[in-house]
Amino acid sequence: MKTKQRLSDLWVMSDDQLNDEVLRLKREQFNLRFRRATGQLENTATVRVVRRDIARAKTLAAMKRAAANG
Repeated sequence: MKTKQRLSDLWVMSDDQLNDEVLRLKREQFNLRFRRATGQLENTATVRVVRRDIARAKTLAAMKRAAANG
């Protein structure tokens, strides 16, 4: 998924939805790391993409919290 599309999808999510998305991405990251360790992962770049998606979702959640508090 393209970054701009991904970011626009995250912007419309509520705080709870963002937290759920982070949890889903962390589970996916764990599965990818496990598959990479066992040699079953063909495209290792997906690990980096998921890691950046997690950071993107966490950053957006923090920005939304700061805007709501400030």
